[in-house]
Amino acid sequence: MKALFSLIVLALIGFAAFWYLTEARREESVQKAEEEVAKTAVRLKDAIADKLKNTSLRGDDIKEELARTGKVARQLARDVGAVVAEATADARTTAAIKTKLVKDPDLSALSISVNTTYGVVTLSGTAPSYDAIGKAMLLAMETDGVREVISTLQLRMVK
Repeated sequence: MKALFSLIVLALIGFAAFWYLTEARREESVQKAEEEVAKTAVRLKDAIADKLKNTSLRGDDIKEELARTGKVARQLARDVGAVVAEATADARTTAAIKTKLVKDPDLSALSISVNTTYGVVTLSGTAPSYDAIGKAMLLAMETDGVREVISTLQLRMVK
């Protein structure tokens, strides 16, 4: 009876340790994904600021453009809107891929960095096997907004 009780207690302790380690890794992965999204948001903000700065026109340019086309305000709005839409789409794509990596038990979102520019996804970092590299690329390719996937993932050396 004492041996059975000890076995049950050890099993419960083992299960608790496994659960704790798994959840801690998952929480770290989620935090890493949130940091990536925050970085992408900063890049989006900077891209918008650069575009707005580059589209500021001199008075003579505005006068000439208004006389020629009458579309200065609409043209600027379309250009800025396109930059915002594209940067937002890239941020959404990166976040979706990072979420898939966090959910996949075979891949580590902490070891794989995702960068999306104009629908081209670059995966970098390390993976435990060639199959894992292929799986990470497949997850990225199956994400909306992805036009191309480039992987510079390297095999992680196991000691």
